[in-house]
Amino acid sequence: MLASAPQYNEWAVLGLLFLIAAGFAVFNVILSTVLGPKRKGQVKESPYESGVEPIGDTKKRFNVRFYLIAMIFLVFEVEVLFLIPWLTIFPKNAFDILNLAGPGYAIHYGVLFAAMLTFIAIILVAYLYAWGKGILKWD
Repeated sequence: MLASAPQYNEWAVLGLLFLIAAGFAVFNVILSTVLGPKRKGQVKESPYESGVEPIGDTKKRFNVRFYLIAMIFLVFEVEVLFLIPWLTIFPKNAFDILNLAGPGYAIHYGVLFAAMLTFIAIILVAYLYAWGKGILKWD
């Protein structure tokens, strides 16, 4: 009787990947602490911004518009992250939906398309709300 190939658990492989990633991160932090510079002083600990000495108070408040624009940017980035995989699996031609293995696939792709249109509509409503509130106006 032949010996069968060893069976691997997918979760064990994933756990091993996480252990390797965590070990790599911890190793790099320890390595930078051991090999990093050790000298301290007033010049080394002073703030430095692009070769210019900082002027004024460092605790000055920023306008909230900076954060709102950043949040809108993140919303659209998340939208793109969801759209790219959807676009890769969706048929390139509308007739391909009908030519797949039966009418069940057409219903499946129709639901998938409706779900993506709903997702885009929700993002569009959020964008229009932000635009209506004047968040995108830069004075």
